[in-house]
Amino acid sequence: MNDPIRRIAHLDMDAFYASVELSRYPELRGQPVVIAGRIEHEPILRPDGSAHFFKLRDYSGRGVVTTATYEARALGVFSAMGVMKAARLAPDAILLPADFDRYRHYSRLFKTAVAAVAPQIEDSGIDEIYIDLNDLSEDSLTLGQRIKQAVHGATGLSCSIGISPNKLLSKICSDLEKPDGLVILQETDIAQRIWPLPVTKINGIGPKAAKKLESLGIHTIAQLAQTDPGLLQTHFGRSYSTWLNQVSHGIDDRPVVTHADPKSLSRETTFERDLHPRADRDLLSETFTMLCRQVSDDLKNKSLSSRTISIKLRFEDFQTVTRDFTLTSSTSDAAVIRSAARECLRRVQFRKKVRLLGIKASSLSSLQTNDVQLNVQRELPFVW
Repeated sequence: MNDPIRRIAHLDMDAFYASVELSRYPELRGQPVVIAGRIEHEPILRPDGSAHFFKLRDYSGRGVVTTATYEARALGVFSAMGVMKAARLAPDAILLPADFDRYRHYSRLFKTAVAAVAPQIEDSGIDEIYIDLNDLSEDSLTLGQRIKQAVHGATGLSCSIGISPNKLLSKICSDLEKPDGLVILQETDIAQRIWPLPVTKINGIGPKAAKKLESLGIHTIAQLAQTDPGLLQTHFGRSYSTWLNQVSHGIDDRPVVTHADPKSLSRETTFERDLHPRADRDLLSETFTMLCRQVSDDLKNKSLSSRTISIKLRFEDFQTVTRDFTLTSSTSDAAVIRSAARECLRRVQFRKKVRLLGIKASSLSSLQTNDVQLNVQRELPFVW
């Protein structure tokens, strides 16, 4: 197979948080493991050096799953799922608390290893990057294998890589043969490899858009590519319909941006069902805390801090509201971000069920050692 003229890779670490934990507890390899527990679910070391692990059946409360191994995913357990629901699906799955300092360390290790092979990198999150391969002389297969070997040598972990003419296709390809996959795609392969996939495989088509497409009888990328652009514009507006038509044909001209400073960082999740502000208070609280920690993690990973924290809420009727809170000085601390986001929540009237929740950090600057510390009781859980 000849290499595409333009070569961009997307590298995604395989079940990153869970894989990092398995490097610490190799005896759990091959078992369903869920990262969701609190500090009290830390494994207990026995006198003989072995560890006692808690199981999902031991969990009580309304927390949410951070991530899970592929064995747990095969049982129906996925990130952002309520832990009690996960426990019903996989009661014997191992339960471990998240260790974000360790995840950031492994993130730095794998990115440094990749940069030694292919230095033109766009940081896209703690566990994924885009790589510009255009200036490298080796063929795509050799480069992909070298990068995978470098990542494994530095971390002991596996990753999946997609290589194609653009970022859109490469991100789709990196997910096609997980775990430990390497998919190389040319434009001539789009009809065979990309079009049969569901539209949700396209990054940027969320649950709301997917549901509307489904109502129009559009389930696959092929069906989207064959849809009259006028029909799409009627239902989605000019800008988004144009984008839908382009991406369904594999068109994406975005460059790999190696040095641009981000204007904001955000995390959000759409719930499996609409959540009641009071009846589902615990689950909303756990999700809120998780998103704040993820934003904090992303800031620290990019050596950034933020002065403005925002929340985004979408209700059951699809009404979307946002609120901002500006700090006196910048922070990357999860507890401070949570406290600022809570101030935003105080200015929202909760009269309807919640469909989506998001946290955003903006007004970014380089991470400082004197980050603001609000008067936060870190040992207490957030109360919605």
